Amino acid sequence: MIRPSLARLRTAWGAVVTRLRDDERGDVPGWVLITLMTAGLVVVIWALAGPALSQLFEQAIDQVSSF
Repeated sequence: MIRPSLARLRTAWGAVVTRLRDDERGDVPGWVLITLMTAGLVVVIWALAGPALSQLFEQAIDQVSSF
């Protein structure tokens, strides 16, 4: 009784794993797009906030150096 149940469980689990592999395999263009968009956002934010962050860092270093 236990052996047929284990066999059915293995079969069901194999089907789930196969379905997950097939779903992930077709999503590569989506991940590439997400990666490129994230890199673009980082560049834009860095360009806008870079000077302000640099100034903030220099002020903090000056305050620490004055001790």
